[in-house]
Amino acid sequence: MVSSKSIMTHIRIFFCLFLINHLVFSQERLSIEGYYQGKSIYIENPVNADGFGFCINKVAVNGDLVPLSIRDEVIALNLSILNIKVGAPVLIIIHHEKGCSPVFINPEVLRSKSTFELSEIKISGNKKLEFKTIKEQGKLPFLIEQYKWDKWVKVGEIQGNGSPTTQSYTYILSPHSGQNKVRVSQIDNTTKKRSSKAITFESNVLEVYKSPTKVKTIISFTSNGIKSKTHFEIFDAYGNVLKQGYNNLVNCTSLVNGLYYINYDNKTEKFIKN
Repeated sequence: MVSSKSIMTHIRIFFCLFLINHLVFSQERLSIEGYYQGKSIYIENPVNADGFGFCINKVAVNGDLVPLSIRDEVIALNLSILNIKVGAPVLIIIHHEKGCSPVFINPEVLRSKSTFELSEIKISGNKKLEFKTIKEQGKLPFLIEQYKWDKWVKVGEIQGNGSPTTQSYTYILSPHSGQNKVRVSQIDNTTKKRSSKAITFESNVLEVYKSPTKVKTIISFTSNGIKSKTHFEIFDAYGNVLKQGYNNLVNCTSLVNGLYYINYDNKTEKFIKN
């Protein structure tokens, strides 16, 4: 015969398991990640669906629970008190009740900003770009840009380290003949491009020529009579780029008859497809 004490023990165990199950499965999570930019993030904390109490139960930053008041309609999360350095990665997780939805009011403050400054930029070995930066805040790619064909052209990309201390980067360029001009740029959440000063250098690459002027199928590139690879792009009279690449020839059989323009080496020329 089961004793009343044993029955009460089982009831308590069942009740505790019910509470644990309710607490686990009645909660949801909302998260955001980015890089600390030195600003607080604000969270809208609505009332529970049942009208009693607030939605948010707890907030964790990078895996650690944050001591803050969850009885406010707007919660200010000051990351500086957590000893997080500017530019460091941040993951914020909100644990909240079902039937209600907290909102990150200003999520843009966790998006990396372009703040880099160049402390050095140089070309070595006729094609190796080397540059050093300071004051980076958060990881953003560096765009390697080369000025040719009367415009700045993206020729490569390097992931930034995002540290405010001195950072060093290298990139192997593919120079064209004559004078070359290169810079590095970044685009952040403002969508505005920030660019470094440009550096110029004279390459030892031989001048490239194309043939023929009237094209049936193939355009060939040569230097001193020898086939030579070069970057190129073909566009129509409306500026639409139809072909681009890096090779010693271009197959033009897909182009309809007409007038076209071609950028290659450091030149822009026209040709007729017939």
